Amino acid sequence: MAEGGKPKRDTYRHGDLRNALIKAGLELAREGGPEAVVLRAATRHAGVVPNAAYRHFADRAALLHAVSQAAMAEAARTMEAEQAALPPADDPVAAARARFRAVGTGYLRFAQEQPGLFRAAFHVPGDMAHAAAETAAGAGGRTPFELLGAALDDLVETGLLPEDRRPGAEFLAWSAVHGLAVLLIDGPLRGLHPTQAQDAGRHVIDMIERGI
Repeated sequence: MAEGGKPKRDTYRHGDLRNALIKAGLELAREGGPEAVVLRAATRHAGVVPNAAYRHFADRAALLHAVSQAAMAEAARTMEAEQAALPPADDPVAAARARFRAVGTGYLRFAQEQPGLFRAAFHVPGDMAHAAAETAAGAGGRTPFELLGAALDDLVETGLLPEDRRPGAEFLAWSAVHGLAVLLIDGPLRGLHPTQAQDAGRHVIDMIERGI
């Protein structure tokens, strides 16, 4: 029996149990990172018996994979929101530069505001397929990695980034920003004042701009 004397449901109408379990997993990850995402806890949050989860997820790893992609989609939406908040710019060069910087700023903001989801988002298999999955995309249909790639392409189109330096640039930019994000939430920089953390993010993005 569920709380309040109501029986737990072992299925969801309209086939939405899978999404309910992913949503429950996201809430678990939000509070405790990927380690908190377990099938029994997710079914309890969704209000179903534990065995119901196996109709949609073979094991914990399968649920965690789905939650990881959903968390990555949330990261993409944060990055999209950072770009959408940019003031209008008549200069296409300045606009491309601002969009590129917003990708990094949004990524860092997501890591600091949602550390549990950030950890879950990048609790991934050992290949790049996860980073390009449709289920990891934001509202605009792009994943965080694809948003970065698009921003770099804009830099090439506006002449800010030489075309011969474009190949692989996303890996360099991603590595630097992701490294700072991890240091800020799990490493020795986690005690920085928010203003100091923002300054660090700005300086790292400055460094990336100069480097590429």
